[in-house]
Amino acid sequence: MLFTHLLWWSLGAVGLLMLLIRILELAWAKLRLVNAMALSGDKQTYWKMEHWDWMPGLKRNLIYAPLWKKRHNREIRLSSVANMGTLPSRLHALLLLGYLASNLAYLFVLDWKNANRYALCAELRGRSGTLAVVSMVPLIIFAGRNNPLIRLLNVSFDTYNLLHRWMGRVAIVEVIIHFVAWAIVQVADDGWAGVQHRILHDRFITSGTVGAVAMVIILISAFSPLRHAFYETFLNTHIILALISFICTWVHCTSAAVPGGLPQTPWILAILTLWLAERAARMIRLAYANWSSRGFTEAIVEPMPGEACRVTMHLPRFVDVKPGQHAYLRFGGLRCWESHPFSIAWFEHSYGSEPVLPITEKEDIEPARKPVGTSVTFIIGAHTGFTRRLHNASRQSQGRAVSMRAAFEGPYAGHHSMDSYGHVVLIAGATGITHQISYLRHLIDGYNAGTSATRRLMLVWIVRDYEVLEWVRPWMDKILRLPNRKQVLQVRLFVTRPKAASQVISNSTTVQMFPGRPNIPMLLAKEVCEQMGAMCVSVCGPGGLADDVRDAVRKVQGHGTVVDFVEESFTW
Repeated sequence: MLFTHLLWWSLGAVGLLMLLIRILELAWAKLRLVNAMALSGDKQTYWKMEHWDWMPGLKRNLIYAPLWKKRHNREIRLSSVANMGTLPSRLHALLLLGYLASNLAYLFVLDWKNANRYALCAELRGRSGTLAVVSMVPLIIFAGRNNPLIRLLNVSFDTYNLLHRWMGRVAIVEVIIHFVAWAIVQVADDGWAGVQHRILHDRFITSGTVGAVAMVIILISAFSPLRHAFYETFLNTHIILALISFICTWVHCTSAAVPGGLPQTPWILAILTLWLAERAARMIRLAYANWSSRGFTEAIVEPMPGEACRVTMHLPRFVDVKPGQHAYLRFGGLRCWESHPFSIAWFEHSYGSEPVLPITEKEDIEPARKPVGTSVTFIIGAHTGFTRRLHNASRQSQGRAVSMRAAFEGPYAGHHSMDSYGHVVLIAGATGITHQISYLRHLIDGYNAGTSATRRLMLVWIVRDYEVLEWVRPWMDKILRLPNRKQVLQVRLFVTRPKAASQVISNSTTVQMFPGRPNIPMLLAKEVCEQMGAMCVSVCGPGGLADDVRDAVRKVQGHGTVVDFVEESFTW
């Protein structure tokens, strides 16, 4: 069908355009890195200046713009446990609007002059059913943690999850239209008794009806306040209902009175294959990371001040961890079937006693030791549900660390590289420091090794109490002892509720503490005035903070310098 090919081509064209943009972006960043990593900060003027007059306006009004005014990632709360989620950005809204408009066009461009309304319903029935199955293909790809498009297109899982939710709603509405269009014709032919008989006794109709009902339940349960209030229940129910929907759709397609089944049968088989492949990939990653001849993963959970705990997982295998990555964690005794994402704050590798000898003459004569394991550490703040149960378990030890059996799935993401930027500003709120601190050691080591263009690195961390600095004290001590750290890194700590003025005094010029909240626009404007090379501003923290930083970055666009923006978030 023409409209089916048009929909496939529409999705393919968008993906191809994003891939082209991604390739150009990677090539430009690589060129910038190769050229700038040997230059001092004041010599990176070429990369500091904006070379395309239209780019700042595009960033300010589309790429970084919220849907309306300022609000984007700050949740629309109805109560302490229920909220309406977040608003899409302007770019996301434009993509979703285009997808919705194309589906409406492909669905309702019919021969409305046809006097036979039942023939029109039959055409609408076929059109809507086909569109629903076509939409399921990207729908299932976008839902996967191992989605290859994340790294290929440099688009975060959070964005794909947003697209997944809205594409799912469109697909379910099309399924409802498909069912209603069939029912109208069936009622006219055999009455409601005929509809009931076919639903109960016709395999083709029964499977379609069960699948449609499962999708309607998904649509209702995915209503944002319900989803946020009972997320664990929603997620498990969602997976079961989705599987039922896929299987029923497959039965529906194969049991049609058409030789070989409906033409959409290969698509639903592809959907089931993709779903099973993604689940298998997750199981393989779980098994590989958490089991070896050295044993199983063990987690050490330490209670921390400020309603948080520090979790260190000792993996029995070497796992290559990059800055900005996260992992999904499971804990024995805490509903081990649930997994939740957390940013990897710190990692260290353990090495075997047997050296790895050089195999060529050019290799270092000093034998290197082979890494045999990796320890990864997380800071997990206590909110509700899983995080609260984990925090309570850590508190029961009377201040001592607790050893627990756990599983590590990942690492994921880490596709945002800061190496080509001469100036990097990392802004964190509360536990958002776990994402940002992972870049500090990497960029300073890159500066010392001459493999990074970064010449100025600013960390801004906003916390409520002075005591929560204990979360990262062991790692910050190591970072502050790195060679040439003072030439690159500056740290600004803002304590919003200090208990005493003496808590926010610092004698260092590179590590300073301040009471209250930072003036983000003023702070960022000052950094732009002292900018070295291209600048990247990254934020991880509460939605309100992320929106403030986004707004400040938009305001400095058009000042003639390159200022990019990266936001790390987990919206659900």
